[in-house]
Amino acid sequence: KLIIALIKVIDDKKNLVCIGRTHGQHAIPTTYGMRFGVWAYELDRHIDRLKETLNRITFGKMSGAVGTMASFGEKGIELQNIVTKELDLHPTLIANQIIQRDRHAEVVFITALIGQSLAKISTQIRILQRNEIAEMFEPFNKNQVGSSTMPHKRNPHKSERICSLARLLKSNVIPALDNIILEDERDLTNSANERIIFSENFILLDFMINQLTDIILGVEFDEFKIEKNLNLTKGASLSEKVMVNLVKKGIGRQEGHEILRKAAIKAKNENILIKEILYKNPKIQEVLSKNEIDDLLNPHKYIGKALEQTENLLNVLKNKYAL
Repeated sequence: KLIIALIKVIDDKKNLVCIGRTHGQHAIPTTYGMRFGVWAYELDRHIDRLKETLNRITFGKMSGAVGTMASFGEKGIELQNIVTKELDLHPTLIANQIIQRDRHAEVVFITALIGQSLAKISTQIRILQRNEIAEMFEPFNKNQVGSSTMPHKRNPHKSERICSLARLLKSNVIPALDNIILEDERDLTNSANERIIFSENFILLDFMINQLTDIILGVEFDEFKIEKNLNLTKGASLSEKVMVNLVKKGIGRQEGHEILRKAAIKAKNENILIKEILYKNPKIQEVLSKNEIDDLLNPHKYIGKALEQTENLLNVLKNKYAL
């Protein structure tokens, strides 16, 4: 359900250009289709991991106190095969008193891994909902209260809850790994915590997936603010494109980089568009017209293969999930 919800947003917003950010700073343009596509592709890999893991974890054993089947007589292995088949499990080839806990640890680790991906998506939603950015928002009904003391607040509490619970999932990986280390043919150092970590991780992960699905199904976009942020650096975020074009025109890469670096600083300090500075640069005047500069500084024309990659992903996911 969550991947299907993401696919719908990818399809709807594949052409919505936005600013990409690296290190928390404006980088170059990307699209919301790309952004959601990265998330969906990651969750799709988790589906594959779960299927692969089933081949290693659906095992059972019935082999007595230390695994020898000594009390079962001549038909011990046959008895184990009958019991495990009835339970729709594969029989272990060899074991002691218990199924070895590497299998269990893998399951707990995968729940934590999925939880971290959900937290990553939720963290990004929280960042994009900040007042200073305000591009994307959790659904918020008209009677919902954000804060008991600050009536204006619209807090991303669902995303925050997911991030909080992901920490619990992750914390349960440590006891699951420790449970692999049991003495001799078994002891009980795994038993008490397993009564908690398995049920806790499955229940929490189920809740987190449903919570994030609700968020994605109702996510809101402010396209005016997205466009405003896209142009916030007054064209500086397109400096890479201009620099590459200068190199094609015969200007050295380092020289072109320095021209654009100084122009970006000057544009910021003087609060003017970077193109106004580039228009007046003698070196650039030799190789680029004003119209060419304007075209190079159009953020909607610098998304590379974003749409093609997004369409390729959509085709794969739609086929896989029969959409």
